Amino acid sequence: MRDRFGSAFTASVSVVFFEAVIGSIVFYVWMETQEVPALGYNLFNIFFLFVMGLIGVAAGAVGAVLLSVAVVMQLVAVAGWLGRTVSGRDVWWWIPLLAAAGGTLPGLVSASMVPAGFPENVSSGLIGWFMGAAALGVPALVVRRLVLPGRPRVSGIAMFGRVALYGTLGVVVTAALAGVALYAGIGYEPPRLTADRLAGTWSDGNGGRITFTADGKVTADGVKTFGFDDDRHDAGQPCTGAGTWVHHPGDGSWTQNVGVSVDACDGSLGPWEVFGTPEHPKLYVLVGDPDAWDLYILEPDNQPREEPVRN
Repeated sequence: MRDRFGSAFTASVSVVFFEAVIGSIVFYVWMETQEVPALGYNLFNIFFLFVMGLIGVAAGAVGAVLLSVAVVMQLVAVAGWLGRTVSGRDVWWWIPLLAAAGGTLPGLVSASMVPAGFPENVSSGLIGWFMGAAALGVPALVVRRLVLPGRPRVSGIAMFGRVALYGTLGVVVTAALAGVALYAGIGYEPPRLTADRLAGTWSDGNGGRITFTADGKVTADGVKTFGFDDDRHDAGQPCTGAGTWVHHPGDGSWTQNVGVSVDACDGSLGPWEVFGTPEHPKLYVLVGDPDAWDLYILEPDNQPREEPVRN
Protein backbone atom coordinates (compact mmCIF):
# COMPACT_ATOMS: atom_id res chain seq x y z
CA MET A 1 0.00 0.00 0.00
CA ARG A 2 2.91 2.37 0.70
CA ASP A 3 4.08 2.06 -2.92
CA ARG A 4 0.63 2.87 -4.29
CA PHE A 5 -0.66 5.16 -1.57
CA GLY A 6 -1.18 8.12 -3.93
CA SER A 7 -3.58 6.39 -6.31
CA ALA A 8 -5.28 4.47 -3.49
CA PHE A 9 -5.80 7.62 -1.43
CA THR A 10 -7.10 9.55 -4.45
CA ALA A 11 -9.53 6.74 -5.23
CA SER A 12 -10.80 6.60 -1.65
CA VAL A 13 -11.33 10.36 -1.37
CA SER A 14 -13.07 10.52 -4.74
CA VAL A 15 -15.39 7.59 -4.03
CA VAL A 16 -16.32 8.92 -0.58
CA PHE A 17 -17.03 12.38 -2.03
CA PHE A 18 -19.35 11.03 -4.74
CA GLU A 19 -21.01 8.82 -2.14
CA ALA A 20 -21.74 11.97 -0.15
CA VAL A 21 -23.24 13.69 -3.21
CA ILE A 22 -25.46 10.71 -4.02
CA GLY A 23 -26.41 10.41 -0.36
CA SER A 24 -27.40 14.09 -0.32
CA ILE A 25 -29.76 13.52 -3.26
CA VAL A 26 -31.31 10.52 -1.55
CA PHE A 27 -31.65 12.52 1.68
CA TYR A 28 -33.37 15.35 -0.21
CA VAL A 29 -35.90 12.92 -1.69
CA TRP A 30 -36.51 11.46 1.77
CA MET A 31 -37.06 14.96 3.18
CA GLU A 32 -39.60 15.63 0.43
CA THR A 33 -41.64 12.65 1.69
CA GLN A 34 -41.83 14.01 5.23
CA GLU A 35 -44.73 15.94 6.68
CA VAL A 36 -43.74 19.59 6.35
CA PRO A 37 -45.71 22.80 5.75
CA ALA A 38 -45.32 24.95 2.66
CA LEU A 39 -42.55 27.39 3.57
CA GLY A 40 -41.90 30.34 1.31
CA TYR A 41 -38.47 31.22 -0.07
CA ASN A 42 -37.24 34.75 -0.58
CA LEU A 43 -34.01 35.97 -2.13
CA PHE A 44 -32.20 35.77 1.18
CA ASN A 45 -33.26 32.16 1.68
CA ILE A 46 -32.09 31.23 -1.81
CA PHE A 47 -28.77 32.99 -1.32
CA PHE A 48 -28.37 31.30 2.08
CA LEU A 49 -29.05 27.86 0.58
CA PHE A 50 -26.54 28.57 -2.21
CA VAL A 51 -23.85 29.56 0.31
CA MET A 52 -24.63 26.55 2.47
CA GLY A 53 -24.35 24.36 -0.62
CA LEU A 54 -20.85 25.67 -1.30
CA ILE A 55 -19.89 25.17 2.33
CA GLY A 56 -21.35 21.66 2.16
CA VAL A 57 -19.21 20.82 -0.88
CA ALA A 58 -16.06 22.06 0.88
CA ALA A 59 -16.99 20.23 4.08
CA GLY A 60 -17.67 17.08 2.07
CA ALA A 61 -14.23 17.23 0.48
CA VAL A 62 -12.53 17.70 3.86
CA GLY A 63 -14.63 14.94 5.37
CA ALA A 64 -13.74 12.60 2.51
CA VAL A 65 -10.03 13.21 3.14
CA LEU A 66 -10.33 12.63 6.88
CA LEU A 67 -12.52 9.54 6.49
CA SER A 68 -10.13 8.07 3.93
CA VAL A 69 -7.06 8.58 6.10
CA ALA A 70 -8.59 7.64 9.45
CA VAL A 71 -10.95 4.83 8.44
CA VAL A 72 -10.89 3.54 4.86
CA MET A 73 -7.13 3.05 4.49
CA GLN A 74 -6.94 1.53 7.96
CA LEU A 75 -9.85 -0.78 7.17
CA VAL A 76 -8.05 -2.10 4.09
CA ALA A 77 -4.86 -2.68 6.11
CA VAL A 78 -6.69 -4.47 8.95
CA ALA A 79 -8.72 -6.58 6.51
CA GLY A 80 -5.53 -7.67 4.74
CA TRP A 81 -3.87 -8.53 8.06
CA LEU A 82 -6.89 -10.55 9.23
CA GLY A 83 -7.04 -12.39 5.91
CA ARG A 84 -3.37 -13.37 6.07
CA THR A 85 -3.56 -14.27 9.77
CA VAL A 86 -6.85 -16.16 9.86
CA SER A 87 -7.27 -17.42 6.29
CA GLY A 88 -3.63 -17.58 5.24
CA ARG A 89 -4.24 -15.22 2.35
CA ASP A 90 -5.72 -11.82 1.59
CA VAL A 91 -9.46 -12.31 0.91
CA TRP A 92 -11.90 -9.59 -0.07
CA TRP A 93 -14.80 -10.53 2.20
CA TRP A 94 -13.00 -9.29 5.32
CA ILE A 95 -13.70 -5.75 4.12
CA PRO A 96 -17.53 -5.98 4.08
CA LEU A 97 -17.41 -7.77 7.44
CA LEU A 98 -15.39 -4.96 9.01
CA ALA A 99 -17.51 -2.32 7.23
CA ALA A 100 -20.66 -3.95 8.61
CA ALA A 101 -19.20 -3.71 12.10
CA GLY A 102 -18.31 -0.07 11.45
CA GLY A 103 -21.87 0.65 10.36
CA THR A 104 -23.19 -0.22 13.81
CA LEU A 105 -22.61 3.29 15.17
CA PRO A 106 -24.48 5.08 12.32
CA GLY A 107 -27.30 2.56 12.77
CA LEU A 108 -27.62 3.29 16.49
CA VAL A 109 -27.54 7.04 15.83
CA SER A 110 -30.25 6.73 13.16
CA ALA A 111 -32.46 4.67 15.46
CA SER A 112 -32.08 7.14 18.32
CA MET A 113 -33.11 10.08 16.09
CA VAL A 114 -36.57 8.66 15.37
CA PRO A 115 -39.03 9.57 18.19
CA ALA A 116 -41.42 6.80 17.17
CA GLY A 117 -42.29 3.27 18.15
CA PHE A 118 -40.29 0.07 17.97
CA PRO A 119 -40.81 -0.78 14.24
CA GLU A 120 -39.78 2.71 13.11
CA ASN A 121 -36.67 2.64 15.29
CA VAL A 122 -35.60 -0.71 13.87
CA SER A 123 -36.23 0.38 10.29
CA SER A 124 -34.31 3.63 10.73
CA GLY A 125 -31.47 1.78 12.47
CA LEU A 126 -31.16 -0.77 9.67
CA ILE A 127 -31.10 1.96 7.02
CA GLY A 128 -28.42 3.87 8.94
CA TRP A 129 -26.39 0.68 9.44
CA PHE A 130 -26.58 -0.23 5.74
CA MET A 131 -25.60 3.25 4.59
CA GLY A 132 -22.69 3.39 7.05
CA ALA A 133 -21.44 -0.04 5.97
CA ALA A 134 -21.75 0.87 2.27
CA ALA A 135 -20.00 4.22 2.78
CA LEU A 136 -16.99 2.39 4.23
CA GLY A 137 -17.07 -0.84 2.25
CA VAL A 138 -17.29 0.52 -1.30
CA PRO A 139 -14.19 2.78 -1.20
CA ALA A 140 -12.29 0.13 0.76
CA LEU A 141 -12.98 -2.50 -1.92
CA VAL A 142 -11.81 -0.06 -4.61
CA VAL A 143 -8.61 0.65 -2.67
CA ARG A 144 -7.96 -3.05 -2.06
CA ARG A 145 -8.19 -3.79 -5.77
CA LEU A 146 -5.61 -1.09 -6.50
CA VAL A 147 -3.04 -2.32 -3.97
CA LEU A 148 -3.22 -6.04 -4.75
CA PRO A 149 0.14 -7.51 -5.81
CA GLY A 150 0.41 -7.92 -9.55
CA ARG A 151 -2.12 -5.23 -10.35
CA PRO A 152 -0.90 -2.64 -12.87
CA ARG A 153 0.01 0.70 -11.35
CA VAL A 154 -2.43 3.55 -11.93
CA SER A 155 -1.47 7.16 -11.33
CA GLY A 156 -3.51 9.32 -8.97
CA ILE A 157 -4.66 11.58 -11.83
CA ALA A 158 -5.82 8.61 -13.91
CA MET A 159 -7.61 7.12 -10.91
CA PHE A 160 -9.35 10.41 -10.20
CA GLY A 161 -10.49 10.58 -13.83
CA ARG A 162 -11.99 7.11 -13.68
CA VAL A 163 -13.81 7.72 -10.39
CA ALA A 164 -15.00 11.14 -11.59
CA LEU A 165 -16.44 9.56 -14.76
CA TYR A 166 -18.31 6.77 -13.01
CA GLY A 167 -19.17 8.98 -10.04
CA THR A 168 -20.71 11.64 -12.28
CA LEU A 169 -22.68 8.95 -14.08
CA GLY A 170 -23.94 7.69 -10.70
CA VAL A 171 -24.95 11.21 -9.64
CA VAL A 172 -26.79 11.82 -12.93
CA VAL A 173 -28.65 8.50 -12.70
CA THR A 174 -29.56 9.10 -9.05
CA ALA A 175 -30.76 12.63 -9.79
CA ALA A 176 -32.83 11.37 -12.74
CA LEU A 177 -34.44 8.64 -10.63
CA ALA A 178 -35.11 11.18 -7.88
CA GLY A 179 -36.79 13.51 -10.38
CA VAL A 180 -38.95 10.69 -11.74
CA ALA A 181 -39.94 9.63 -8.23
CA LEU A 182 -40.89 13.16 -7.19
CA TYR A 183 -42.78 13.74 -10.45
CA ALA A 184 -44.66 10.48 -9.87
CA GLY A 185 -45.93 11.84 -6.55
CA ILE A 186 -43.68 10.26 -3.95
CA GLY A 187 -43.29 13.67 -2.27
CA TYR A 188 -45.47 14.83 0.61
CA GLU A 189 -48.73 16.67 -0.03
CA PRO A 190 -51.01 18.09 2.68
CA PRO A 191 -54.49 16.59 3.04
CA ARG A 192 -57.24 18.08 0.91
CA LEU A 193 -59.78 19.44 3.39
CA THR A 194 -63.40 20.44 2.83
CA ALA A 195 -65.61 22.87 4.74
CA ASP A 196 -67.36 19.93 6.38
CA ARG A 197 -64.04 18.48 7.53
CA LEU A 198 -62.95 21.84 8.94
CA ALA A 199 -66.13 22.36 10.93
CA GLY A 200 -65.51 21.76 14.63
CA THR A 201 -63.14 22.90 17.35
CA TRP A 202 -59.40 23.26 16.80
CA SER A 203 -56.91 23.77 19.63
CA ASP A 204 -53.33 25.01 19.94
CA GLY A 205 -52.68 22.62 22.85
CA ASN A 206 -52.15 25.51 25.29
CA GLY A 207 -55.72 26.53 26.03
CA GLY A 208 -56.42 28.43 22.82
CA ARG A 209 -59.36 27.20 20.77
CA ILE A 210 -61.23 28.22 17.66
CA THR A 211 -64.55 26.72 16.57
CA PHE A 212 -65.79 26.68 12.99
CA THR A 213 -69.49 26.04 12.42
CA ALA A 214 -71.07 24.77 9.23
CA ASP A 215 -72.93 28.07 8.65
CA GLY A 216 -69.72 30.10 8.37
CA LYS A 217 -69.57 31.36 11.96
CA VAL A 218 -66.43 31.22 14.06
CA THR A 219 -65.77 31.56 17.78
CA ALA A 220 -62.27 32.23 19.10
CA ASP A 221 -61.41 31.48 22.72
CA GLY A 222 -57.88 32.45 23.73
CA VAL A 223 -56.39 31.62 20.33
CA LYS A 224 -53.37 33.81 19.58
CA THR A 225 -53.10 36.55 17.02
CA PHE A 226 -49.74 37.86 15.85
CA GLY A 227 -48.42 41.26 14.86
CA PHE A 228 -45.58 43.53 15.93
CA ASP A 229 -45.40 45.57 19.11
CA ASP A 230 -43.77 49.00 19.44
CA ASP A 231 -40.31 47.41 19.60
CA ARG A 232 -40.93 45.47 16.36
CA HIS A 233 -41.00 42.22 18.26
CA ASP A 234 -43.54 39.59 17.30
CA ALA A 235 -46.37 39.67 19.86
CA GLY A 236 -48.83 36.83 20.31
CA GLN A 237 -52.05 38.22 21.86
CA PRO A 238 -54.96 36.03 23.00
CA CYS A 239 -58.09 36.53 20.93
CA THR A 240 -61.63 35.89 22.18
CA GLY A 241 -64.69 36.79 20.16
CA ALA A 242 -67.06 35.82 17.38
CA GLY A 243 -66.74 36.30 13.66
CA THR A 244 -66.87 34.51 10.32
CA TRP A 245 -64.74 32.05 8.39
CA VAL A 246 -64.51 30.78 4.84
CA HIS A 247 -62.68 27.86 3.25
CA HIS A 248 -60.68 28.69 0.11
CA PRO A 249 -60.10 25.37 -1.71
CA GLY A 250 -57.56 26.87 -4.12
CA ASP A 251 -56.21 24.97 -7.10
CA GLY A 252 -54.82 22.11 -5.03
CA SER A 253 -53.82 20.89 -1.60
CA TRP A 254 -50.90 23.37 -1.37
CA THR A 255 -53.00 26.46 -2.14
CA GLN A 256 -56.02 25.83 0.09
CA ASN A 257 -56.45 27.97 3.21
CA VAL A 258 -58.97 29.09 5.80
CA GLY A 259 -59.80 32.78 6.13
CA VAL A 260 -60.94 33.99 9.56
CA SER A 261 -62.30 37.39 10.59
CA VAL A 262 -62.91 38.34 14.25
CA ASP A 263 -63.43 42.08 14.72
CA ALA A 264 -62.73 42.01 18.46
CA CYS A 265 -59.17 40.73 17.96
CA ASP A 266 -56.05 42.76 17.23
CA GLY A 267 -53.37 41.43 14.92
CA SER A 268 -53.60 38.75 12.28
CA LEU A 269 -55.81 35.64 12.67
CA GLY A 270 -54.89 33.76 9.55
CA PRO A 271 -55.30 32.87 6.81
CA TRP A 272 -54.60 29.36 8.06
CA GLU A 273 -52.66 27.02 5.79
CA VAL A 274 -53.02 23.23 5.87
CA PHE A 275 -50.55 20.42 6.50
CA GLY A 276 -50.50 17.16 8.48
CA THR A 277 -52.04 13.93 7.23
CA PRO A 278 -55.58 12.94 6.21
CA GLU A 279 -55.97 11.22 9.59
CA HIS A 280 -54.38 14.09 11.57
CA PRO A 281 -54.78 17.40 9.72
CA LYS A 282 -53.26 20.62 11.08
CA LEU A 283 -53.77 24.32 10.47
CA TYR A 284 -50.90 26.78 10.82
CA VAL A 285 -49.78 30.34 10.32
CA LEU A 286 -46.21 31.57 9.97
CA VAL A 287 -45.29 33.92 12.80
CA GLY A 288 -42.31 36.09 13.63
CA ASP A 289 -39.40 36.62 11.27
CA PRO A 290 -40.33 35.28 7.80
CA ASP A 291 -36.84 33.79 7.57
CA ALA A 292 -37.27 31.86 10.85
CA TRP A 293 -40.31 29.82 9.74
CA ASP A 294 -41.87 29.62 13.22
CA LEU A 295 -45.32 28.06 13.17
CA TYR A 296 -48.44 28.52 15.27
CA ILE A 297 -50.39 25.28 14.88
CA LEU A 298 -53.97 24.23 15.52
CA GLU A 299 -55.15 20.62 15.61
CA PRO A 300 -58.65 19.13 15.90
CA ASP A 301 -59.61 19.28 19.57
CA ASN A 302 -60.77 15.66 19.60
CA GLN A 303 -57.52 14.41 18.06
CA PRO A 304 -55.32 12.33 20.40
CA ARG A 305 -52.06 14.10 21.15
CA GLU A 306 -48.69 12.54 21.85
CA GLU A 307 -47.36 13.11 25.32
CA PRO A 308 -44.10 15.10 25.38
CA VAL A 309 -40.99 13.05 25.97
CA ARG A 310 -39.39 13.86 29.31
CA ASN A 311 -35.84 12.87 30.18
